[in-house]
Amino acid sequence: MEESSEIGLPEAFLVFLKENGVDPSIYRAADSTPRFIRLKPGNGSEAQIQQLEAEFNLKLEKVSWLPNFYSLPPQIHIANSMAYKEGKIYGIDAASGAAVSALHVSEGDHVLDLCAAPGAKLCMMLDLIGTLGSVTGVDVARHRLAACRTMIQKYALGDRCRLFVADGTTFSLIPLMEHSDSKSGGEFASEGKVDIFKEWNSKRSWKERKNDKKAREGIDSRLVPGLQDPELIFYGRCSGVIGLSRNELYKIASDSELLKFGYDKVLVDAECTHDGSIRHIQKFDHWGWETLERRVLDAERTDSLTVLQLRLLSNGFRLLKVGGSLVYSTCSLTVAQNEDVVEKFLRKNASAGENPYGVELQEIDAATNWPHKSGGIPKTLRFDPVTSQTSGLFIAKFKKLAS
Repeated sequence: MEESSEIGLPEAFLVFLKENGVDPSIYRAADSTPRFIRLKPGNGSEAQIQQLEAEFNLKLEKVSWLPNFYSLPPQIHIANSMAYKEGKIYGIDAASGAAVSALHVSEGDHVLDLCAAPGAKLCMMLDLIGTLGSVTGVDVARHRLAACRTMIQKYALGDRCRLFVADGTTFSLIPLMEHSDSKSGGEFASEGKVDIFKEWNSKRSWKERKNDKKAREGIDSRLVPGLQDPELIFYGRCSGVIGLSRNELYKIASDSELLKFGYDKVLVDAECTHDGSIRHIQKFDHWGWETLERRVLDAERTDSLTVLQLRLLSNGFRLLKVGGSLVYSTCSLTVAQNEDVVEKFLRKNASAGENPYGVELQEIDAATNWPHKSGGIPKTLRFDPVTSQTSGLFIAKFKKLAS
C-alpha cells in the first residue's frame, strides 16, 4: 500500500478519511495525545496521588471535567507500576469514560454492557453502582470476555457482575435480583433433579466442567433466541444468580415484562473500524499497512458493520425498561457508523403503532463542560485528538418512553 509522506498514512486510508468526512490532521496529534488513568474510588487521597507521582516521576494532571481521571504523557506505560499491579488504577481513555458518564449510572441501577470487552468501561460502571444493583457484561468473543473476568477480579469488582459469552444482537436475559439462599459451595450443584447455582468457584474439576457443558447444551433452545445459548462464564455473590436453577436463569421475559423489568441503563459501545483510535491505527505499523485494507477500508466489511451496529443498538434498546437510558458509541469518526446508524434507528422506531414504547434522543447534560464537538445530528457529540486531547469517539444517548 502506497504511503503518503505528509502524515505517514497510506494514500488509500487518506482517501477513506476524505470520503467519510474525517480530517486527516487528527493523526498528527498521535505524539501529543495523553494517556489516561482512572483511580478506583478510595484511592484518590493527596498522599496516594503523591505516591503515584513519585512512582511515575511526574506531576499527575487531573482531568477537570471527569471525576477520578488523570492524564499522563503518552510515552508513560502503567502496566509495571505498583498501583496498577495492586488494582488501584486502570487505563481508560477519557472519551470512553465520557461515554459511561453520559449514561449517568447511579447506585442501585441494573446496567447492561452489550459489547463489554476489553473491560475498562465495565469496571467503571461496577464502581458507580456501589453496593446495590448489578452489571451484566456481554461479548461475542470468549477470550476477550475472559480478559474482562480477569480484570474485574483483579479490581475486586465482581460481586454484582454477570458475564455472558453471547451475540449482543440476540441476547435476551433480564437483570436479576439477589437471592437470599446463597449458601457457599461449588459453582454448580444439584438439589434433587434441579440444578442450582451455588457460589462461583473458578477452580472447577474436569468433571464439573464437563457436566456444566452438557447441561448448557441441554438447555431448551426455545429459552434463548439465536444460534446458541449465552454461556455464563462468571457471576458474583450478589449478581442474582446464586440460588437459581438454569431454567430460571435463562428464562426469557416477554416484551411487556421488559418494559417493567428490563435494564435501567444500557451501554452499546459497538464494534467498528476503530479509525478514531490513533493508537489502534498506529498498530498497523507493526501489523502491516496492507492489512488496513481488509480491517478498515473494505467496503463490504464496513457495510456489514453498520448492519451489526444497528442490530446491537436496536436489541440494547429493546432490553431497556421504560424510563431507562441507552448510550450508543463507537471509536469510529465516520458518519456511516454514527449519525447514519442513529438516523436509521430513529426512523425504524418512529411509527407509534409498531412498538409499545417511544424513543427520545436526549441531550447529554454532563457534557456541558466537556471538550467536544457537536455531532452531525443535534444532541450527539464527538471527541477527537485535536479538539478533546483524547481518542476519537462518537456518543448518542436515548431514553425509552412509555407509548
